[in-house]
Parts: sequence; structure tokens; C-alpha cells
Amino acid sequence: MVENNHTTGLGTLGRRLGKTALGVLENRGELLSVEWQQEKARLTQLLLLSIGLMFGGILGTILLTATIIFLFPQGAWVFVAAGFTLLYLGGAGFALFTLRSLLKKEPFSETLRQLKKDRELLDAFE
Repeated sequence: MVENNHTTGLGTLGRRLGKTALGVLENRGELLSVEWQQEKARLTQLLLLSIGLMFGGILGTILLTATIIFLFPQGAWVFVAAGFTLLYLGGAGFALFTLRSLLKKEPFSETLRQLKKDRELLDAFE
């Protein structure tokens, strides 16, 4: 007859707890690594697109503005330029609010959410 004696010692429990803790840390570390790479790629993409947008936008806007201003009689050039100034300031305001909304996204949100969940789980054992 085989007797199953399932008495676990303190050492076995400690080993299991250690393995579990290391597994959780490894999982969270991998998640942090993935989110770090995603964040780097997102910031690089934002930077490159912003530079391209600024270069093309400024160059095109200057040429278009000059062309339109020169289509008006010389006495009206100042008023047309003032109108374009107001238009460009409005566009700059729109761009500012759009960039602010993009920058409000919290980096590493999934990692922080998982760590908070882990802390709540550990607090339940107290």
C-alpha cells in the first residue's frame, strides 16, 4: 500500500512562494519591457511626423500666402496679411490643444494597472 503523506514543510512553502513571486516579477518585467519598446516607437513616430508636418506645412503655407497676397491690389496687402495672421494663430491654437490631448496618455498604463492589481491582491492577505 502506498501512503500519501502531504505534509508540506515551511521550506517547501517558502520555495513555492519564492517561485511564484519570481514568476510575477518576471511577468511584470516583460510587460514593462514591451510597453517601453512601444512607447519608444510611438515617440519616434510622433517626432518624425511632427518634423515632416512642420517642414511641409511651413513651406507650403509661406508660398500659398505669398501667392494669395500678391493676387490682391497693393493697397490691400496689409489687410490680407493680417487676415492670414489670424488664420494661422487659430491653426496654432488647434494644434496646441491636439498635442496636449495626445500627451495626456499615461505611459506604461498597463504595467501600472497590473502592479496596482498585485498590490490589492497582497493587501487582501493581511
